[in-house]
Amino acid sequence: MQGCEVSTRLRYRLTLASGMLECLCFAGVVFGFASLMFVLKEDGYFSYLCATVPGTNGTLTITDCSGQDEQFSLVFTITSFLNNFLCLVNGYLFDRFGTLVTRLVAICLYTTGTLLVAFSSAVVKVANLFAAHRSTVITLYNGAFDSSAAVFFLIKVLHEQGVSLRSSFLVLSSCSIIHLLRTLLLMPRTHIPYPLPQYYTYGLDCGQANTYNLEQFERMRNGGMTESQETSGKDVSQAPEEGTDAQDSKTVESFRSCVLSWFFLWHMMWLSIMQLRHYLFIGTLNPMLNRLADNDPNLVSQYTNAFAMTQLCGVLCAPWNGLLMDRHKGKPLAPGETEQEVDLRSSSLSLFLTSLQCLLFSVCASVPFLPLQYLTFILQVLNRSFLYGGNAAFISMAFPACHFGKLYGLVMSVSAVISLLQYPCFALVKGALGGDPFFMDIALTLVTLLAFIHPVYVYIYCKKVAHHRKDNTQTEVTNGFIMAEAKL
Repeated sequence: MQGCEVSTRLRYRLTLASGMLECLCFAGVVFGFASLMFVLKEDGYFSYLCATVPGTNGTLTITDCSGQDEQFSLVFTITSFLNNFLCLVNGYLFDRFGTLVTRLVAICLYTTGTLLVAFSSAVVKVANLFAAHRSTVITLYNGAFDSSAAVFFLIKVLHEQGVSLRSSFLVLSSCSIIHLLRTLLLMPRTHIPYPLPQYYTYGLDCGQANTYNLEQFERMRNGGMTESQETSGKDVSQAPEEGTDAQDSKTVESFRSCVLSWFFLWHMMWLSIMQLRHYLFIGTLNPMLNRLADNDPNLVSQYTNAFAMTQLCGVLCAPWNGLLMDRHKGKPLAPGETEQEVDLRSSSLSLFLTSLQCLLFSVCASVPFLPLQYLTFILQVLNRSFLYGGNAAFISMAFPACHFGKLYGLVMSVSAVISLLQYPCFALVKGALGGDPFFMDIALTLVTLLAFIHPVYVYIYCKKVAHHRKDNTQTEVTNGFIMAEAKL
């Protein structure tokens, strides 16, 4: 038993570490689009949309590439939309078929996408393995997801050293073998349950005697018995259900009631507003830098590199949000207090700080002063690492785990539809606003204020629950005294 337990713990750590590497190197490369856009421009993508127009003095000519910038903005809009919208499909596949099928589909899509670029010229359940640090692991993975934007920065640096875009993407395609091996060796076939059963394992078996495998768990979840318990006559129908906090299945909220709850609706607005702000910033970063740097390619490259380097810090920033949410773990609960109530109270502070970061980031991004953009880059990566980690952690806290995949996919899909507004915003800046995004930035900053509604609502809800619990406790004590006096 001891050898099996050691092997199981080692497998948990290998799953965590390999998942971190996977997120860091592959998961969120789309957010490094500013670096890739620089390379694509040098390789002449959409260069036919550039036009030579007369200068202001009538003798010199300048090259106007606003059409090229608009096309790249459209590419990023479509990419970022699909990146989030397909989470709905991904969530359904995960809840219906489990980890193996979902990852195999993702690997096929990833390999196809990288090959298409080469020849043109996502994980949260792992946190259940570490219950005491569940939110920290979720945010750590999301931070690694953010930092993977630096992959396109690396491609940009290699391109400047003579490595072709095709070679870089062929290497990315070949890395799919790593994802396949991890899927088969270090991930379960279906789901990782929560709470985690003792000696739960997956992948390569370490022996049947003391191994709590998924097949046994599924039989217990459905009210059946394991083989050893069938022979001893012991019923295990009271074992904790997969993805629930040992609650009876009849008490689990329906998916419809979760979607129609104020928690979900405010959370969806909270994510959608801030994500739109980030996507518009990333998609217009290159033209914005060109405008502020007077089209100096060296200066634009310098600031693009600085932006890409700050993306690496996402994996360092995100765990702070998880530690903020997990700060109550291990502490005794007050009488009548539930784990979910404590989780929600902790999340309200995280949600507020994330909204405040986005407001500060949007204000800095609105100021047309080039050196200030260094601070903008820092606030952007800090806010984005808090945003996506907090999003996944809040859904896992506020709603039943059996609906996590569908709810996460739905909120990401709806926010993806909202993110489509970035393209008309870009077109408005290029057209009616004459290329100056100042008034658009001010409008988005004002819209960002709406994100504060969500943390305020969660805080008020927690205060009401605590007050109700206190009143119930006082009532029970009073009733106890009355009954005691009656007996006397």
